[in-house]
Amino acid sequence: MDYVSALLPPVVMAAFFIALVTLIVKTQGGSNKAKEDAAVDATMARAESARQAGAPKTGDA
Repeated sequence: MDYVSALLPPVVMAAFFIALVTLIVKTQGGSNKAKEDAAVDATMARAESARQAGAPKTGDA
């Protein structure tokens, strides 16, 4: 019976790990991908406009 108590925690952790990886793979792409891409694009556009607004103007000497 000691072997059952020794094997149970690794088996449970492996099952949870497999479930986690499966969940991550399933949530990649699909309808969520467009929303995630739009959020990243908006953030990148905001960062770029803030960088350009804060940059000193060159050529106006």
